[in-house]
Amino acid sequence: MNDVHELLGRAAEDAGQPVISTEGVYARAAWVRTRRRVAVSAAAVCAVAAGAFVVPGLSGQSPQKASVAAPTELVGNSGRAQQLVKLLPADVGAVEQVSLAVIIKHATVEQAEEHSAGPLDGHYAVRRGGGVGYLVVGAMDAKAMAKKLGNGAPESNLCKVGAGEPSRTDCVREVLPDGRVLTIWSDAMNYGDGTPQWGPELVGRLTLKGGGQLAVRDSTGFEGDAAQGPLLKTPPLTRAQLRTLMLSPELLPKK
Repeated sequence: MNDVHELLGRAAEDAGQPVISTEGVYARAAWVRTRRRVAVSAAAVCAVAAGAFVVPGLSGQSPQKASVAAPTELVGNSGRAQQLVKLLPADVGAVEQVSLAVIIKHATVEQAEEHSAGPLDGHYAVRRGGGVGYLVVGAMDAKAMAKKLGNGAPESNLCKVGAGEPSRTDCVREVLPDGRVLTIWSDAMNYGDGTPQWGPELVGRLTLKGGGQLAVRDSTGFEGDAAQGPLLKTPPLTRAQLRTLMLSPELLPKK
């Protein structure tokens, strides 16, 4: 399934387990949103619900001051935000790593524990001009991708969408000199009423050698009871800046 919400796929893998995973949070929010859509096909519901993006926000802070909003145990490496800031433009805003399961689902430290594949995998609140947006970084190795796809072959052209899947606006597929493929597109996130209601975003996917994938979501934020700031006027990164970030070797899993 190649919908726009595959960033941290395998949304239903932890169903029935006591641990509240980030993927489970994503899937639940997508289900709430999509069930409220009017006259939507079953195929479209499946496409949107497979891995929707659910991210909380935090209060304001001066630009480029990176810190961890939740206890260190909730987000893993407390230095990730500082490392990510080094790869971002100077005027991006204030960057903090956050724990989605804790903020949205009120999970405990134990329930919110996550195991990342990439050195900077995580969810980051980006605040500027009074608004709150998000960067979500996630890498998957070949084994995880194969499991996610049911051992099926990945789609070679992510700009092509299947029946019932949301369209990918301004989708650009770039074959890199080393054979990797970078795809970036826009998503208006206009999927009807829901909680939370997400703002527009950019989505990027980079196929890795050996079958892995790096994915980044560049979101203007969300509106709803859990929102701690209005939407950003534009995503935290421009398309060119997102491309630069995705090609940074610092985001890739260590060999």
